Amino acid sequence: MTSSAHPPARPAGLPVDLDEAAHHCLVAGFDGTAGVPDELKRLVDRGLGGVILFTRNVRDAEQVRRLTAELRALRPDLLVGIDNEGGGIGHLVGAGAPEVPGSFALGVADDPALTGRCADALAGHLASLGITVSYAPVADLQHHPRNPIVRTRSFGAEPALAARHLRAWIAATERRGVASCAKHFPGHGGTETDSHHGIAVDPRSYDELRADFEPFRAAVDAGVPMIMSAHVVYPALDPERPATLSRRILGDLLRHELDFDGVLVSDALEMKAIADRYGEAAGARIALAAGADQVIVAVPDLEVTLACRDTVLGALRTGVLPEERVREAAGRVRRLAVRYAAPAGAVDGWDAGAGLEAARRAVRSRPVPPVLRGAHVVDVFPPPHPALNWGGEDLLTAVRAVDPTATGTAVTGDPADPDAVVEEILRASGDAPLAVATCDAGLHPWQERLRAALMSRRPDAVRIDTGLPEGGALCSYGRGRVNLRAVAEALAGT
Repeated sequence: MTSSAHPPARPAGLPVDLDEAAHHCLVAGFDGTAGVPDELKRLVDRGLGGVILFTRNVRDAEQVRRLTAELRALRPDLLVGIDNEGGGIGHLVGAGAPEVPGSFALGVADDPALTGRCADALAGHLASLGITVSYAPVADLQHHPRNPIVRTRSFGAEPALAARHLRAWIAATERRGVASCAKHFPGHGGTETDSHHGIAVDPRSYDELRADFEPFRAAVDAGVPMIMSAHVVYPALDPERPATLSRRILGDLLRHELDFDGVLVSDALEMKAIADRYGEAAGARIALAAGADQVIVAVPDLEVTLACRDTVLGALRTGVLPEERVREAAGRVRRLAVRYAAPAGAVDGWDAGAGLEAARRAVRSRPVPPVLRGAHVVDVFPPPHPALNWGGEDLLTAVRAVDPTATGTAVTGDPADPDAVVEEILRASGDAPLAVATCDAGLHPWQERLRAALMSRRPDAVRIDTGLPEGGALCSYGRGRVNLRAVAEALAGT
């Protein structure tokens, strides 16, 4: 169906229904909060399959509702999605998103019913905003200590643990009428490279990789309607192409071995693992030919989306991209839209306290050190990831909420003069108890050096980890607000 207010200008050479099918295979990002850009309206008129929202599209809850309503007024079967993993990754803070920890903390608490309550809160909030596609949960296993991108986004390293929490998450999301999406197939947890920044390679053998397939197999068995591919090369599976562009991985492995017949969507094509080696437009064509049903172009510059679209249409005209492959993909997208494009009516409330409960249980899963009241808290952490929108929340704010006598220092990047920073911290802390928190210091040598310098001068200091556990006395298992609140409560004894 199309909007008569913006009649589409269709090119010669392709049947109207095939042109629409090709547009169904695209998911576009865009800029702004006030309304839908005209170029995006024209794409929607042609049959655009979906849009993906980011922080740049969010001001507050009412504004998001107006925006999603405007999008669906253009085309009722348009899918509206967002990354919604919880933890420190959240684009809907301005819209009052429920606060839940990232998946690793849920895995540490290891209560699937509690995971379901957290997922229900996230999905209920999405439904209340008119968003019905959630690009979550993460099904990757976190088992490489130097993996820079999965980490606390994962439920853990054990396939059976990840599987039971994926099942709980998917079921809770489904009950809200929201489409979940397990990602990033066949697993991004065994790499040392972030595919946002370059080609990531997982060198393990096929037998070693099989454990990573199991959470995705569990997601398929649980009825997950969408799976997202990884921009990772697996030489044991396909020595030439990343999974997103590999017929062997998307077809032979996912479709045939795991028997998945839902919508297979690519990770964002502008990520450098695809863009730098293939280009977004060629990436779109190759991904669809390999078996993807939708490709995401998340950048707000719609010219990039249009270039991808034009390359796909050109490949259809020349026969480089088979017509039956695009019709098959579009058929899956239509079936998804029938189930999920229209948001629910009245949305029941959710358990707003589930997230903090889960974060507290994770923190207290290991021995808690003696209470430190009136402590000086040093919070050392890297800048937020630009693509994932980690919020940069600081531990000191969380500690002072439960212990107003606390003081502290935040160090948000590699200091130009670390010796001066150490001296300033020691002067500021005086005789107060000292707590030194780092976030994945093993990935950031400057954090290790700063922590070591402080601990050599104050061996009585309590060590805190706000990423994966690295030997600290306390661990939050993430930097979401509730993660930091829970570790602050343990530190202050509240």
